[in-house]
Amino acid sequence: MKILFNKPYKSGNELKYIADSIESGKISGDGIYTKKCHDFLENKFGYNKALLTTSCTDALEMAAILIDVKPGDEVIMPSYTFVSTANAFVLRGAKLVFADSKKDHPGIDEEAIETLITSKTKAIVPVHYAGVACDMDKIMELAKNYDLFVIEDAAQAIDSYYLGKDGLKKPLGSIGHLAAFSFHETKNIISGEGGMLVVNDEKFLKRAEIIREKGTNRSAFFRGEIDKYGWVDVGSSFLPSDIIAAYLYAQLESLEFIQDRRKSIWNRYDNAFRGVLDSKHDITLPFIPSHATNNAHMYYLVCSSIDERKKLLAYLKSNGILAVFHYLSLHESKFFNGKHEGLNLKESDRYTNCLVRLPLFVELGEQEQDFIIKHINEFYKKK
Repeated sequence: MKILFNKPYKSGNELKYIADSIESGKISGDGIYTKKCHDFLENKFGYNKALLTTSCTDALEMAAILIDVKPGDEVIMPSYTFVSTANAFVLRGAKLVFADSKKDHPGIDEEAIETLITSKTKAIVPVHYAGVACDMDKIMELAKNYDLFVIEDAAQAIDSYYLGKDGLKKPLGSIGHLAAFSFHETKNIISGEGGMLVVNDEKFLKRAEIIREKGTNRSAFFRGEIDKYGWVDVGSSFLPSDIIAAYLYAQLESLEFIQDRRKSIWNRYDNAFRGVLDSKHDITLPFIPSHATNNAHMYYLVCSSIDERKKLLAYLKSNGILAVFHYLSLHESKFFNGKHEGLNLKESDRYTNCLVRLPLFVELGEQEQDFIIKHINEFYKKK
């Protein structure tokens, strides 16, 4: 048996909608399916404004431009994240200030953030790792007290929620001033490549449209608000083709089914391992805090050492199962060598060395999943 780590899901309407987009005669950005996606996402999750982009990376880069990051500004983010989180701000000249992860979850340690704030701090970028919410009440309170921006890196967090102290259930990406999502083929909802910028603060809305349209006020022109458009700001071509949006819309229509299926798979893993691996073999399993929901983006194990992880991955691979590790701590990267001035980020490094992601995709069958579970259990029995 061969089991892939990921298999992109097709709902059935992708080709139909792509053909419809082509027949419409407008397959560039902001076509009919882009509008359908915007309307769906804003109505479903209550975002002030959703803007599709070609990637989550582009959405983060737009966010960095919108908050006017300048050389010397400091931006706080976790070290255990994808390089796009950092690159967006490095490109604007920012100094990265890395925070450690939590002992019970790879997300940013909210308790460590305040000690990293200086007079040069511009923004906090919490990453909702595995779609599990950071403590946004704490982060937004810090931002208010120190007059900082909050940009949610919600790349993995579609259809996941934060349960606030006010008792409200808030979609991730709707809380910070801005947020960025990914629709890469490894995410819950996909378009191959693709992303979204969410604008929650009204003051950024007009400029976000301009930056997304190569620095022009073209969107306002097509709405009939001005009689001609021109170059009015910095920007780039951040719009995805409407063909990409057509694929995405088919996925969004199947959101409930996709999420139910992923959660079922996640729960089967958890029921098989909880109280077994974590109590007998010094394995850490996914932790969902009381302020967060679970969108079943990933199921992971945290091994007791890098050597154990290497052996586990090799054992699974030898049995036809492709499991993978995840991020490498950015503060230890070749690019950032000599630039990290902070403390030892031991939890970030622990996840770098020990975390294993298991296959999780819509079409993963029970027989395949049982095969994975069986071999993980066998590995630890032999160990």
